[in-house]
Amino acid sequence: MRDLITGLHHVTAMAADPQSNNDFFTRTLGLRRVKKTVNFDAPDVYHLYYGDETGTPGTVMTYFPFPDIAPGKRGAGEVVETAFAVAPGTLGDWAGRLAAQGVDRRRSDERFGAQRLVFAGPDGEALALVEVAGDARAPFAGGPVPAEQGLHGFHGVTARLRDGAATGELLRLMGFRETGTEGAITRYAMAGGNGANVVDLEIVPQAPAAQLGAGSVHHVAFAVPDRAAQAQMRAALVEAGQQVTPPIDRDYFWAIYFRSPGGVLFEVATDEPGFARDETVAELGTALRIPAQHAHLRERIERALPPIRD
Repeated sequence: MRDLITGLHHVTAMAADPQSNNDFFTRTLGLRRVKKTVNFDAPDVYHLYYGDETGTPGTVMTYFPFPDIAPGKRGAGEVVETAFAVAPGTLGDWAGRLAAQGVDRRRSDERFGAQRLVFAGPDGEALALVEVAGDARAPFAGGPVPAEQGLHGFHGVTARLRDGAATGELLRLMGFRETGTEGAITRYAMAGGNGANVVDLEIVPQAPAAQLGAGSVHHVAFAVPDRAAQAQMRAALVEAGQQVTPPIDRDYFWAIYFRSPGGVLFEVATDEPGFARDETVAELGTALRIPAQHAHLRERIERALPPIRD
């Protein structure tokens, strides 16, 4: 199965306010909003996607902003940090930018030899910038962050677990390999791929269970090129004992979901058809897109959703 998954596809998290979420990711971090749509299961709630110019898999952070949702509580069984790749030598500029933007809880550290800047998002979510040499992915050049300092896409995610053995076996099945351990963190990485190639497992045996809320990662999605590769991956997961959903049409990709042994919700998503299936590249993220099954509710949905100022 090593040639099926190419890295991360997207990371989806929860938020409390769509406006502050939009402002942070487009103005502070300089990503492009590539899709403004709604939650398939709760169509009166936005689903906002941020990434590079076209929403390339491996660059896209997505959010469900539920108004007045309580803050999440970090713990075992969830992704506790999402990291983005930036060019070497840019963290000083980023530290200054984040300070000027009023972003709090910033700290610098090093992990597996790479310099990092860790900070909090608008709902307290842990985010990091990691200096990565040779990342060929092009940052979004149309926002407020200079392209030479911009986010190339994901570097990876960190999941907090009480025990990592079974999840490590699952990641190996999915094409990752263990590359090292530093303290409580064991790294699994993928050679080549789409650049979003790292999953770190932080093992905290006595950690309380995570509680989902604003600032929590809802699920992490892994990328496959197409539905044929997804079907092969699903068959391998089922054979390994995972309880996997049938493929679900999410308009911009097909998705399967399963709960990893440590409790984190995993998704395998196709690269096709992409975010330009219902908008031109120039128009991405501008109009409210409604899934076909909710099209008859458009007027009600538009009345319920708070406006987002761009």
